[in-house]
Amino acid sequence: MSDTEALRAVLAALPGAPLPEGAVRLGGLTNRVYRVGDLCVRLPGAGTEEYIDRGNEAAAARAAAAAGVAPEVLLADPATGVMVTRLVPDAHTMTPEGFRTRPGAPARAGRAFAQLHRSGQVFPFRFELFGMIDDYLRVLAGKDVALPEGYHAVVAEAGAVRAALGAHPLPLAPCHCDPLCENFLDTGARMWIVDWEYSGMNDPMWDLGDLSVEGGFSPAQDEEMLAAYFAGPVGAADRGRMVIYKAMCDLLWTLWGLIQLANANPADDFRAYAETRFARCRALMADPAFAGHLAAVRAG
Repeated sequence: MSDTEALRAVLAALPGAPLPEGAVRLGGLTNRVYRVGDLCVRLPGAGTEEYIDRGNEAAAARAAAAAGVAPEVLLADPATGVMVTRLVPDAHTMTPEGFRTRPGAPARAGRAFAQLHRSGQVFPFRFELFGMIDDYLRVLAGKDVALPEGYHAVVAEAGAVRAALGAHPLPLAPCHCDPLCENFLDTGARMWIVDWEYSGMNDPMWDLGDLSVEGGFSPAQDEEMLAAYFAGPVGAADRGRMVIYKAMCDLLWTLWGLIQLANANPADDFRAYAETRFARCRALMADPAFAGHLAAVRAG
């Protein structure tokens, strides 16, 4: 079935929906996303059913909309992975450059995270970093793709990270967990967040650390986001957790990239993607300042 035929079938279930002939393809690394009138239609990518629970995603997307940080969900079919949401009017799809050049963008992202994390919403999935690493390794075990040299050794080194994070765990909060810049829509007055495939209850500092990595944030951008998030002084332990998660998100998404490579996803050079992420993770963990952040987190 072509995408046009799939869009027509989806829109037929929504009374008054426009015809798909005017559809405009939007971004997406694994899925096909279209703008159709004032709607956004997401068709799932091949192979995503191996590692994404569409029921969890649908529940989280609706909860995030209720929290006021995500667009209204009009259709979410866990069986097919199709999702239809309202389009956010006059919104700019963010990129790393957008976060550098749009004044106040890191602060607006920080405030959106704070609104989500403090909303009281409960997502059905528990985002557990080390469990997900194990799950992704199991998926890759059945595929003909080599891990980066030294990957298992770095996972072993991350045992110290796991111990530090566990010394004073933060209350779990509803988190996006995959804050690519392109998952943020900026109106200039507020930031909206979309794409809830990997969302779950998590340490809230994961979201801030991951966005910092995805956006290639400078120290000044990090400070702007943190100051807006906390609306006040930032403690050493919170800052340390954010930095630790910068390394850990690269450790996890290295494996995600290799799964895309194994699934022959043509959207990017996923071998280079995985190698770049892994090298960045190792460099950050080897930075002498990393030990200081670990110590601050252990101290609480």
